[in-house]
Amino acid sequence: MDQQTSVPPKGSPSRPRDGHRDLTKGPILTTLLAFSAPTLASNILQALNGSVNSIWVGRLLGDSALAATANANVVMFLVFAAVFGFGMAATVKVGQAFGAGETDAARRTFGSAIGLCVGLSLIITPLGWIFTPHLLTAMSTPPEIHDFAQTYLRVIFVAMPASIVTVIIGMGLRGAGDSQTSLRFMVVSVGLDVLLNPLLIAGIGPLPRLGIAGSALATAIASYAAMIGLVIYVYWRDLPLRLRGPELAYLIPDPRELRFIVTKGLPMGAQMLMISASGIIMIGLANHEGAMISAAYGASLQVWTYLQMPAMAISAALSAMAAQSIGAGLIGRLGKITRAGLILNLTITGTLTLLLLAFDRPVLTLFLGPTSPSVDAARHIQFLASWSYVLFGVTIVLFGTMRAGGVVIAPIVVLGTAMYPIRLGFYVLAYPLLGPDALWLAFPVGSAAAVIMATIAYRRPGWRQHARVVDQDECSEETHADGECAGRMAPDL
Repeated sequence: MDQQTSVPPKGSPSRPRDGHRDLTKGPILTTLLAFSAPTLASNILQALNGSVNSIWVGRLLGDSALAATANANVVMFLVFAAVFGFGMAATVKVGQAFGAGETDAARRTFGSAIGLCVGLSLIITPLGWIFTPHLLTAMSTPPEIHDFAQTYLRVIFVAMPASIVTVIIGMGLRGAGDSQTSLRFMVVSVGLDVLLNPLLIAGIGPLPRLGIAGSALATAIASYAAMIGLVIYVYWRDLPLRLRGPELAYLIPDPRELRFIVTKGLPMGAQMLMISASGIIMIGLANHEGAMISAAYGASLQVWTYLQMPAMAISAALSAMAAQSIGAGLIGRLGKITRAGLILNLTITGTLTLLLLAFDRPVLTLFLGPTSPSVDAARHIQFLASWSYVLFGVTIVLFGTMRAGGVVIAPIVVLGTAMYPIRLGFYVLAYPLLGPDALWLAFPVGSAAAVIMATIAYRRPGWRQHARVVDQDECSEETHADGECAGRMAPDL
């Protein structure tokens, strides 16, 4: 049975009133829905931003420029995968600190995460600018798009510090129970980016014609504007994670905080890289089936991008809610939080899947055109594979709760096994019998295997028993080194 009250705050006399939502109280399902909705909206805005910018680049500069942005985006995804991991680790620890009522501990974690990521971005930015040509050569970027990609990627590297700071602040705020603030500034960033892209590409009005550099510059301007606005807002509203006076020293990463953020963050980022690498392999296999099938699969991927967003948003919100419950000592509440996440995923993702299958032709013609022969092939792919994202969502929700307890190895093992030996193994074994359908059916087969393995890992009691909060003030370096101080970390499964 869940406990109904949280432990008294230990680190501060009272909980912050502004910018902090107590996720340990109230009806779980409606709270999780309201808390995850802004994250979902942010994800959709990001995807739409990329789609609209691609349209501007493609129409104003041509296919070579559009292909150049795709090559550059691969590099940026690799960088932000690591940032996502560090940010999620900070989200978990900030959430646990707020659940325990330890505002100062939350600021200490937040400051270390910001200091780490800003330091990394200031190193990566100049190195990225210098080694961009070498990166593109290593990716075998075609010569006809090399110059476009080099110009675009170098300017995007300049925007990286702002983008990273914005992401980390947003994820830290989510741990404090605030998912609205980052959405507001995502709207600012996307709005500016979409507006400035055509103006700077084509040189409309008094603005110079910058070509593909204009598209990247629009992203940079939007990123810095959103970052500056977000920082000002955090201090103007006196949100609980703001750092003042002596607290600014928290921006110098504390070794213990850094140990948690890196050791937990790297595996979380590796999950993103693993999913991306698997996707690249599947694209290559689809390309072997010819141009028509490749186009059909490409359109399916565009649709699936939106189909997987609800589960990702629910999982991120669920991690913050579960982390606060762990911090408050409400371990028994984790089961109800997970069930609420599963209900939301099955309802939202399931409904979207049914709508997609019911109206698949008009949706797919948006990407392929009404007369394309690839439309029927894409419809076939949808009917065989789309429902796998409902299963994928179940796995991601279970991982969201486990991540709040510091479990990061089990998800890598589960995803790695499901996406590589099982998914690809099924494809190899079934292809002689099923042909290309083996590729599409490999998605639900892999997702079903992931659900089974994730459920087994989730039901193991060890991570719950160790998902406890230890007051950092009581943790000496000696006890931490001996493993007696859990430091909000659960042992990996």
